[in-house]
Amino acid sequence: MSNKDKRGRMQWYLMDLHLHTPGSSDYQEPENGYLEILQQAELRGLNIVAFTDHNTVRGYSAMQDEVARLGWLEGLSRARPEELRRLNEYRRLFEKILILPGFEFTAMLGFHILGIFPPDTDVRHLEHILLDLNVPAEALNSGDTNVGATADVLTAYAAINGAGGIVIAAHANSHNGVAMRGLSFGGQTKIAYTQDANLHALEVTDLDRRGRYSAARFFNGSKPEYPRPMRCIQGSDSHRFSRDSHNAKNLGIGERITEILLPELSFEALYGVFRGNDLARTRPYQASKAPFDHILAARQEGPSINRDFHEKPTRRGGQLYAIIADVCAFANTNGGTLYVGINADPKVRPVGVGNTQEAIKMLTDEIQRAITPPIDVTIDTQTTEGVSVIRVQVPPGDEPPYAIDDNKVYVRDDVETTLAVRDEIVQLVLRNPRIVSTAVQDEATAPESMGGGDVEPPRTGVEIVGTEKRNDVSYYHVRDLRNGNVVTNVTRKSARRLWHYAIAQSEDEDLDANSVQWHGDIGLIRRYQRAGRERYDLVQRSGGGTRVYYGVTEDGVRGLWRELLGLDAEEEGE
Repeated sequence: MSNKDKRGRMQWYLMDLHLHTPGSSDYQEPENGYLEILQQAELRGLNIVAFTDHNTVRGYSAMQDEVARLGWLEGLSRARPEELRRLNEYRRLFEKILILPGFEFTAMLGFHILGIFPPDTDVRHLEHILLDLNVPAEALNSGDTNVGATADVLTAYAAINGAGGIVIAAHANSHNGVAMRGLSFGGQTKIAYTQDANLHALEVTDLDRRGRYSAARFFNGSKPEYPRPMRCIQGSDSHRFSRDSHNAKNLGIGERITEILLPELSFEALYGVFRGNDLARTRPYQASKAPFDHILAARQEGPSINRDFHEKPTRRGGQLYAIIADVCAFANTNGGTLYVGINADPKVRPVGVGNTQEAIKMLTDEIQRAITPPIDVTIDTQTTEGVSVIRVQVPPGDEPPYAIDDNKVYVRDDVETTLAVRDEIVQLVLRNPRIVSTAVQDEATAPESMGGGDVEPPRTGVEIVGTEKRNDVSYYHVRDLRNGNVVTNVTRKSARRLWHYAIAQSEDEDLDANSVQWHGDIGLIRRYQRAGRERYDLVQRSGGGTRVYYGVTEDGVRGLWRELLGLDAEEEGE
């Protein structure tokens, strides 16, 4: 049975993704071989390890070569008892531990980056990646940290990610780390190196440290200039078996471990976590201590721009509305996480949520009902201090502004949720690529898109130009014929006045071409009084289809439209 077959319920596994081997020139105990490294990993309780030698895959390749040679001798019946013992021990450990190939690349300016790959990756493929990153061919087997002028950090991130690898900034908060700790320059560079979309995690040396100066807290998304919450893990960066008695920072195998929550022991499951946004699925391993509690740690840090707490999900006292307002604000800002069932004060014991499934359904329904446009949140159950609480993860919305009941736009201001002011709403609108691109397209194609045959559309009224259905609710795209602007995500419930009328007519009545009063390719559906003015619903055949214009007024029609409606040319002023 392979590691990929070990499927079952979610469970925590121990991993150390930063191990050096005799393949690195600075390895301190070269007398110990690759089998001995794996045996030591087993003794430390590790389930997942990665060989990450400096700018080379020589260590992983040498291990593969040894196993292949022993298997060849076994096939020829020429293996000695000690060789058979080593081969069988390798096989046993391959079954028990997920062993991954990788490298620690030295980028331009000396920054270190880990690339971790699937176990069946051809080492030649990894060598090609290193060559593409300007590691000299003659250095591929040396395992040195200094390999001359190589590629820059962002290029390395993109290359490793593009090759299907996990990208980790090695000891980011320490020496040769991209967080540039201790350096007085590189502000924008530091932001780019720690927030890049191709980077999956930061390896830090103080993951279990509390306090405002820990790396994990700095990169948790609460700082405006570092809005992307980064997964932080820890690894031993071992160059030896055990901790150096003369230098406590010189760690051995598995002496700084990360726990990871997986459905199975496989690279695919591991990769899925690193690509995902659930940061609670990794945590520092604390031997002989209670497991790390992410929620308790969050409470100790307190509310922030991307985190808040609510004791109850009830409607009484406006508590449910406060939760929905936070969801709206997070969607309009940088995303965030809500915890329901706990007080923000870590000294107050959490009360939890009684019927979590019922509460999750209520929250899901209310978020879908109240917030426009729809926002795809993740709601699940977590455990902290022995009680069940609800976690709501809100992504940064890609269609801002998001509003409650279509007219209340909330944003996150430090640790508070507030109604957006005018300029904030303007900025949210400008952030929406759909609105901006639609406006640009409408401006660029206005004569053609507002046309249709030889007759221009009316200049007043509205036209429904598209619709889509989500969760059994129809969302319409409505064009204002006065200026050609298209507004998206309009529902029958949220629409007002003329827009509501147009949506109601389109939903309740099918257009009967035989009942239309035609005049060539344009026609009159009905005329009626609204708000003290005579209005018209009109139709136009165009491009093999039909366009319907609702609520058109007399001052919005010209030429053939006036003939159709019986309005004389003298009134028109021609």
